[in-house]
Amino acid sequence: MATQDNVQNTETKSTFGGLIGRLVAAAVVLAITAFFTPGFTIDSIWSLVLAAIVLSLLDYGVSKVLRTDASPFGRGITGFILAAVIIYATKFIVAGYNITLFGAIIAAIIFGIVDAIIPGKVL
Repeated sequence: MATQDNVQNTETKSTFGGLIGRLVAAAVVLAITAFFTPGFTIDSIWSLVLAAIVLSLLDYGVSKVLRTDASPFGRGITGFILAAVIIYATKFIVAGYNITLFGAIIAAIIFGIVDAIIPGKVL
């Protein structure tokens, strides 16, 4: 019984640690993307963190509903368009996250490149 409890605690810690790791990776990728994308600004660290959470949740929802990967290079043009839409739609949910439609298209390209360099599932 003690061994089973240890296994559950380890799984819970690794799941929580993985979640935090993915959130940090998403925030870093998003910050880099905003820095290099014209027409894309994030006003504060809290907007950045909230946007990373929202992007992750939207990506998760899209992948469950459409059964497709919404990463810019995940499914070719479909994944690219989904990534641009998710990046753009986030502006309507997160205060301090501002992006133009053209910026979302450019951001999807930059996000895909940075996501390929930084390890971990982000968008």
